Amino acid sequence: MTPARVEALRQAVQHNCDIADARHAADLPLCQFLLQMRELYRWRQGLDFATVPPRAALGAWLAERERAWDALEAEAFVPLPVGPAPGAELDPFDLDAINDHLVPHGWVYGAGHVDAGRPGFFLAELLRHEAGPPVVQHCGHELARGLFAPPAALQGGHTIVLRRDALARWLWMLWEGFALQRPAGAFAVLMQRHGARDTAGFIVALPALTDVAARVTLWHERGETAAAMLLEPGWAALRQSMTDRRANLQLRALRDLIADARVTLPALLDADDADGLHFWFATFEGLRTHACPDWREAYTAWCAGDGGDALRAACAGAAPQLVAQAQALLASGTDLAAVMARLQAVFAPR
Repeated sequence: MTPARVEALRQAVQHNCDIADARHAADLPLCQFLLQMRELYRWRQGLDFATVPPRAALGAWLAERERAWDALEAEAFVPLPVGPAPGAELDPFDLDAINDHLVPHGWVYGAGHVDAGRPGFFLAELLRHEAGPPVVQHCGHELARGLFAPPAALQGGHTIVLRRDALARWLWMLWEGFALQRPAGAFAVLMQRHGARDTAGFIVALPALTDVAARVTLWHERGETAAAMLLEPGWAALRQSMTDRRANLQLRALRDLIADARVTLPALLDADDADGLHFWFATFEGLRTHACPDWREAYTAWCAGDGGDALRAACAGAAPQLVAQAQALLASGTDLAAVMARLQAVFAPR
């Protein structure tokens, strides 16, 4: 592809990202919205992590973005200028056809729904391609992205995309939150293991930490692939039908737990991946801890030297229960009140 065609593609993908943001940025809680907008500003301005975004410039940019969104919200997504001949265009959700043209040239395109009804797009450099199944595409520098930038996803039911840039930005946000008070816990242990005693040390360690996060995320996505074989197509339809935001988060958390109990955590234990286990537990919080409260105790036992016995037992016990809970939700069909009641029971704090 010529530089001019790549630039035209970048502009079209970014335009669709902006439309998606215009429609759905307001879905985020205010604090999360402001944090993600700051990181989007950092990305758009090409600022490194050591540079604090100027408050006045950030505020002006945020106001400009919101004005632009007002004009974009009602627009339709544009087709992408990609194909076998000049002037060819493809639907922005025709993933396989688009990537058939892009991957041989070293690019990866992503499109899908970040959450129920919330579309997301990106365009990135392809660092490495692993034959499947499932196929794994390791993505590097991102040319286009939106406010919602999940670090990994299963695309088309057969391809896992790992976004190293998004992983690094996620790690940076974790570091910023940690650095304010430096609480004890899994993240503190991981930082100590990598010599991240201050921001400068964290930035030096960031490539290695991104490798850790990529390993864990890849195992999780493989777990998602296995979970899909048990739950789809019903699970996606259930999430699409669920308009309650908290219930949607609970559905996502339940599937995440199934993936991690059946695949991610056993794989990390089998590989004796200490960094990976510390990272996983550094992000084990919120709803998931309510459904599987004994996992934290099992992690403590692993840290104390039990060889992972307690964690293996916890995963082995939880996996069939979690799958049964998910299948019971699917059996509830269109009875959304029954679905929400079951979710409340699964995620009730214990």
